[in-house]
Amino acid sequence: MSKKILLEKHKDVARIDQESKRTHGWYVRVRFLGKTHSKFFSDKKNGGRYSSLLSALAWRDKKEKELGKQRTDRHLVTVSNTSTGVVGVRLNEKLGRYEVSWVNKDGKQGKTSVSVAKHGKKKAFERACEIRKKKEAIRLAA
Repeated sequence: MSKKILLEKHKDVARIDQESKRTHGWYVRVRFLGKTHSKFFSDKKNGGRYSSLLSALAWRDKKEKELGKQRTDRHLVTVSNTSTGVVGVRLNEKLGRYEVSWVNKDGKQGKTSVSVAKHGKKKAFERACEIRKKKEAIRLAA
């Protein structure tokens, strides 16, 4: 690896430079199944800025493997804030539909909806989940 790695963005790794507390290093946060695992890699203790970044990346990758989390630099949403319990699928009772949202491979938001009146609540939910699953598969295959 070359030193240009310092200029790249790394998922779940943030640079901390706090002069007032003489704190310089990399902070790693791995989130999986509702839990956060974090560790700070000091430049001083790890032999400099470059070495501490390499240590941070190695720890992140090892922790993800240990937890069973798939290693990817793409943003994955694994927690649903909707009452349906399915990421990207929500029931809009006011409009009588399930709304489906996703992010395409270019990073743009996509949306569609499935009518409860037309398909019934159960079928509409199943169709919405299937749409979401297909859109995510397309994005992750890219």
